[in-house]
Amino acid sequence: MRALSPRRTAAVALASAAAVVALAGPASAHVTVNPGSAEQGGYTAVDFRVPNENDAAGTVKLEVNLPLDHPLASVRTQPLPGWTAVVEKSKLDKPIKVHGNDVNEAVSKITWTADAGVKIAPGQFQEFRVSLGPLPADADSLVFKTLQSYENGDVVRWIDEAKDGQPEPAKPAPVLKLTKAASGDGHGVTASPSAGAAAQTHGDSAAGGSAASDDKASDSTARVLGVVGIVVGVIGTAVGVLGLRRKSGGSAS
Repeated sequence: MRALSPRRTAAVALASAAAVVALAGPASAHVTVNPGSAEQGGYTAVDFRVPNENDAAGTVKLEVNLPLDHPLASVRTQPLPGWTAVVEKSKLDKPIKVHGNDVNEAVSKITWTADAGVKIAPGQFQEFRVSLGPLPADADSLVFKTLQSYENGDVVRWIDEAKDGQPEPAKPAPVLKLTKAASGDGHGVTASPSAGAAAQTHGDSAAGGSAASDDKASDSTARVLGVVGIVVGVIGTAVGVLGLRRKSGGSAS
């Protein structure tokens, strides 16, 4: 079996490292909800994170559909420069009780449209912030089917729901996982990771922003470190092979 030259061995190792980095990006390039979980029964603030996956066109509209099987009585959008948000409500088949009051309608869709000259350009992403609540106490998750529209007319439908025991669908819908509340303040507002966001709903935007930022920073750091570790390992192997070949060559002479 013909041995690879040192130069070719290094080239193969670098190509493998580049492939690892290339594959690491697309795996997470979906429209997602961040943070990805909140406590049942409370309020929270989330970002719909939208990456632009089209190399030739920018994103100019986002439509997020809210579930009406578990309606949310309080939904507010945070102003985003360059984008106009329109909130649509639908009448509920059955009223829900919120803090002792009957609620007959709930937000069913939020549409963000870019102003003239504004878009999410190729290679960029944008976050659309929303406060939600009270979250249902009888559900494990909320699914937000989303449509992403590009300036060239293309529409990506992020509407597929993941099934237990099956691979992730190609265009998964954003999902907010709901966990059991550890404690509460007696007003339907939880007092742990989603408490910061709940505080924003009640006027304390700084706490909610900090909690979401921490989650995003931790997630990004973990992914970067994982990719860097793999790349360093591949390059280290190549360097070791080169060293052995040089040593073998020196011994033979």
